[in-house]
Amino acid sequence: MKMKKIVYIQVILIVLFWSGCRKISDFGDTNADPATTSTPITSALLTNTLTVLGTDWGPSIVTGLYCQYFSETVTTDMSCYWQFQFSPMSYYSDILYDLQNIINTNTDESGRDVAAINGANDDQIAIARILKAYIFWTITDRWGDIPYNDALKGDPNVNYDTQEVIYKDMIKELTEAVAQFTGGKPVKGDIAYNGDIIKWKKLANSLRMLMALNLSKQYPDASGYSAVRFKTALEDPAGSIESNSDNFRFDFPGGAAFRNPFYDIYDGNRFYGESETFTSLLVDSLGGDPRQSVFGADINGNPSTTGVPFGRDRAFIDPWCQQNPTWCLILAPGYRTQTSPLNLINAASVLLARTEAADRGWTTENASTLYQEGITASFTQWGLAPPEASYFANAKVALTEPGKNLSKIAIQQYIAYYPDGIHGWNTWRRTGYPVLFPAPDATNFPKVIPRRHMYGTEDYSLTGAGVAVAVERLKPNGDKMDSRVWWDK
Repeated sequence: MKMKKIVYIQVILIVLFWSGCRKISDFGDTNADPATTSTPITSALLTNTLTVLGTDWGPSIVTGLYCQYFSETVTTDMSCYWQFQFSPMSYYSDILYDLQNIINTNTDESGRDVAAINGANDDQIAIARILKAYIFWTITDRWGDIPYNDALKGDPNVNYDTQEVIYKDMIKELTEAVAQFTGGKPVKGDIAYNGDIIKWKKLANSLRMLMALNLSKQYPDASGYSAVRFKTALEDPAGSIESNSDNFRFDFPGGAAFRNPFYDIYDGNRFYGESETFTSLLVDSLGGDPRQSVFGADINGNPSTTGVPFGRDRAFIDPWCQQNPTWCLILAPGYRTQTSPLNLINAASVLLARTEAADRGWTTENASTLYQEGITASFTQWGLAPPEASYFANAKVALTEPGKNLSKIAIQQYIAYYPDGIHGWNTWRRTGYPVLFPAPDATNFPKVIPRRHMYGTEDYSLTGAGVAVAVERLKPNGDKMDSRVWWDK
């Protein structure tokens, strides 16, 4: 009974985090034709999409456990690699559906004039295309092959496109979206950039670079697909995110409807803490990285470097937490208030991606300069003073000869993404850094760190033919957590 209760609590948590305010329905509704919606208010659809992106932080908690940003302190199923099955269909039935509605309404002759009240038609479409690409990116990186080209067209019998097809089309969509902006009437409902199309273009170009870099295992050569697409995005006249003022972030007004999700995870409970893996990296390996003062604090808000051991079962964690009451919660309290801002794509990550591209020989930029700019942007994003010269001189930080710096660059990328587990997990899967070890009390077989999400039961029951083909492509292991998505070869 005790084990059943633990699993039940864990399921409740996952549902709360992952579902949020999204509409849940079967896959037939998920792919209902958005063109049939009666007079959609496109500004409201955009606001809903951005609200969900800003508050739906459950996926980053789960993947943050996989990449060992966090540890569980009550139920420990996820950090011990419980065989977790979850369908991505709720993304289709809510925010992707809404974005397709924005595109359709601003495209159709019957709806364009009404939609134009909320901003220039082409600008609304461009923003929707950028957000669709971003959302599909986070989905395919977790599951692999997913419905893409056939999705959102009103047909429940969808094919699952290969991740290669999806990635290349996402980059194409972002490229075309940048060129589509007209700079007409400002777009309403934009709670991220307030209709600033210059910033939307920078975001799109930044996403193009990050996506291209994510394919570096498949296309490592300086003349290959990834390098060419990265360089093309870098050279776009619209630019990319270079300062924190251009970050894709959310400023929460607070209150019950729209507040920082890391405030919510400690609103009455303490199920998660900063992991010992992460605190050890900052405090021990890097010799006292100042960002630890932001990334974790004890229950009273006091500075702490006591990370929670990762991947231990409840028999270990319960007494450990009692014996170590100063263990770190995620983020110091001043950075997880109701109104604390939350960054989805930041300047540090983009600058460090450019650092890696330069170190790989994909571009002719100065890797050392970009590296220092990227780390500095990470510090200042959190309100910290720029790092001292001694930080960059640290042997664990300082770059050496070109082409031999992937481990150091990747570790800084991993830190810069915190607490966004999706991209931290991507960094580890793509580069192998930082070096992580499986949970000591892992319950999966084989006992390895998960490299993807398993499809949900709804996917098998409602899109059986499509998911069967996708699973076949996951040979030899099939639909397992230890199988690898296409780019993670």
